[in-house]
Amino acid sequence: MTDDTAGDSGSRDDSRPVVYDLAPDCTRADTEAGDHYHAVVNGVVDYGVFVDISDAVSGLIHESNLDRSHDVGDRLVVTLDEAKENGDIAFDVPDFEEYRTEVRDHEPDLTPVADLETGSTATIEGRVVQIKQTGGPTIFHLADGTGIVSGAAFEEAGVRAYPDVEIDDIVRVTGEVEAHRDTRQLEVDSLTVLDGETEADAADAIDAEIEERAEPADIDPLIEWPAFEPIFEELKSVARLLRETVLEGRPIRVRHHADGDGMCAATPLQLAVENLITEVHADPDAPEHLFKRLPSKAPYYEMEDVTRDLNFALEGQNRHGQKLPFLFMLDNGSTEEDVPAYRNLAHYDIPIAAIDHHHPDPEAVDPLLDAHVNPYLFDEDYRITTGMMCVELARLIDPSITDDVEHVPAVAGLSDRSKADVMPRFVYRADQAGYDRDDLEAIGEALDYAAHWLRYSEGKTLVNDVLDVGCDDHDRHEELIEFLAERAERDVERQIEAVEPHVEHERLDSEAHLYRVDLDNFAHRFTYPAPGKTTGKLHDRKVTETGEPVITIGYGPDFAVLRSDGVRLDIPEMVTELNEELPGAGVSGGGHLVVGSIKFVKGRRESVIDLLVEKMAEADLDESLSSAAPVE
Repeated sequence: MTDDTAGDSGSRDDSRPVVYDLAPDCTRADTEAGDHYHAVVNGVVDYGVFVDISDAVSGLIHESNLDRSHDVGDRLVVTLDEAKENGDIAFDVPDFEEYRTEVRDHEPDLTPVADLETGSTATIEGRVVQIKQTGGPTIFHLADGTGIVSGAAFEEAGVRAYPDVEIDDIVRVTGEVEAHRDTRQLEVDSLTVLDGETEADAADAIDAEIEERAEPADIDPLIEWPAFEPIFEELKSVARLLRETVLEGRPIRVRHHADGDGMCAATPLQLAVENLITEVHADPDAPEHLFKRLPSKAPYYEMEDVTRDLNFALEGQNRHGQKLPFLFMLDNGSTEEDVPAYRNLAHYDIPIAAIDHHHPDPEAVDPLLDAHVNPYLFDEDYRITTGMMCVELARLIDPSITDDVEHVPAVAGLSDRSKADVMPRFVYRADQAGYDRDDLEAIGEALDYAAHWLRYSEGKTLVNDVLDVGCDDHDRHEELIEFLAERAERDVERQIEAVEPHVEHERLDSEAHLYRVDLDNFAHRFTYPAPGKTTGKLHDRKVTETGEPVITIGYGPDFAVLRSDGVRLDIPEMVTELNEELPGAGVSGGGHLVVGSIKFVKGRRESVIDLLVEKMAEADLDESLSSAAPVE
């Protein structure tokens, strides 16, 4: 047989039979019985030869239809005789000498990932977001904007299939949709990396789908609050960013301050994001692998924390073929103290966002952040807590959780001693949901108590039960709160009884009361409450006793915790001045303007504390100011 297509000037009869040259990614859907195809022999057996007409379409020419012998690699023209229901294909050899060739590209009937049905054959176009080599197949995770599904491609056991495919490639995959361990999975018949115009069109379609699905919910805040309106608009952008992150298959790692407000921020967000991950991924275990939440003891991102996070991320990349995660900082992450950790992540191009209400240093952190929401950036202050903001962020991601979280802003506000004028409305809304003020305060105490003992652990189920978010047993929640809150109160009373006889008091020139205590020598150590909580509880007691402006300092060998009410302090500025005036003291830290913690070298403790007191004595009184959250 001869192919006379090339160089044909029109002298040939157009009635010559057509032989199709199939593109490598063509499937059975691109073939028809009776059509002729270029083929390559891929196997020789006693009863005939097997041939390929594309990467995904093979079949048998029975020996009775052969007029000569063939070897592997021989090329010939075949006719598709029959495609059987069991998938077998029978070919014949046509009886003609001359023909013309037409190239047939694969014109797939694409199925969105969200519409895949077990038992069907499907073709999808998606972006590769994860490649994991198992002891058997290679698992490719593919995202098309409607969802994410895994495709199992088989080579030899433990050998990488399609070794040229990389993360972020746009591919076309055809295979059978099967159930594998209760998970929909594509058994890959063919996988082709797209290029040129085909790749660009597919990428545009995927990105358009992601952009549409990433839109946050069209909702109003739980409480009408003019001061919060510009922040709510900014949270919509963060919600869109988070939804895009999930739809693109990137893991998310959340770091939050280990206190009541931090957990009120992280827990609703975890619920919302995990719901979205479940919706997007065909694998029901995906939330466990793609969302990690961890507390941070300090109100900033320490090098110890970032080193742990970076090591975890790199292990996930090496062992599981995951993308590096998106890092979300909650109730910390917006000060100069965070910069060294952020710079460490910058070496690996890990995106970062921060939602915080500590006094920020935007000039230091914003160049390193993909998003930064802080009430100070909108001429507000710490009275808008991180928990309040993150409940709204969670609702923008998944509004169906509203009934589960509408009490949480009140818990966050009370835990962080917010003086927002809408606090009574938050408390009222919580009361309508079944949580009176005593319940809310008890939840806050129980959260702090649990956070202390959890230390660096997530404690997901315990925290959910304490906060009553995603808790499946309300009676258990109530019993747990009663137990933990009572234990917390007992331990606080024991600690205050121990330290109060050793509290030093003086009246500053400003008429403010100054209380200070050496926690290293006169407080129970390595138990609840920690130094920050101990200082906060002592401070609250003194404020109640005096009814006047109060400053409280609890200090140890190399740290001091600062609390104030009715005094206009600027603790971050004091830290800067202490470093300038006491070279070698190594002062660091900060927090809110009127509440925070600092560290210094042990040998300069006396000098640091004395100079700190001098600066506090110079501060003006301001009854509109009051302390925020205890600092651990």
